[in-house]
Amino acid sequence: MLRIWGRLSSINVQKVVWCARELHLDHERVDIGVSQGDLDTEAYVRLNPNRQIPVIEDFRGTDVGGEPFVLWESNAIVRYLCAQYGEGTLWPEDVKARASADRWMDWQTTTFSPAMVTAFLNMVRVPAEQRDEAAIAASCKRTEPLAALLDKALAGREFIGGDRFTMADISLACAAHRWMGTPVPHEPRPDLERWLAAMRARPAAGGILELPLR
Repeated sequence: MLRIWGRLSSINVQKVVWCARELHLDHERVDIGVSQGDLDTEAYVRLNPNRQIPVIEDFRGTDVGGEPFVLWESNAIVRYLCAQYGEGTLWPEDVKARASADRWMDWQTTTFSPAMVTAFLNMVRVPAEQRDEAAIAASCKRTEPLAALLDKALAGREFIGGDRFTMADISLACAAHRWMGTPVPHEPRPDLERWLAAMRARPAAGGILELPLR
């Protein structure tokens, strides 16, 4: 049993749930993070002192004391699940292929997602009359070149690592889904759009990359 804490509309929870599905892991999800205060309970803070989502409890990975293995930070969770349960599939055995996947996962969380977050929040969560148009424009100016970079990297490739689906495709696709769905002008990105459509068509992504942004 794997327990995943977090609301499915969160990009970071989406990564973990999709990964668990790809690995055919029996899991349950606790819907938390929507109502104010539910991340501040003493029980939850013991799981994640950062008061953020997601967190996993892996009851198959129990330690010597019989406690489940607890882990937070979405990309760390994805890496753990793939290393523990997906070696040779989502977790590349070749060290260079694995380093390449790691590189794209780090790029997603340190570069791509931070660039888009201001535009996303303003356009999706902020009422129209309260939006900061200058901040939106600046965020778009930062993000569109990154989308172009990803589009170029996907040219001639079925997946970001080449001809094999890996953990990197999960993290990148969740972020790309968020950016391409943010209602701002986008330049045509044929290879990014082709790849994202293929990611959305994967059975394990069903009900995740179909969700409206919120």
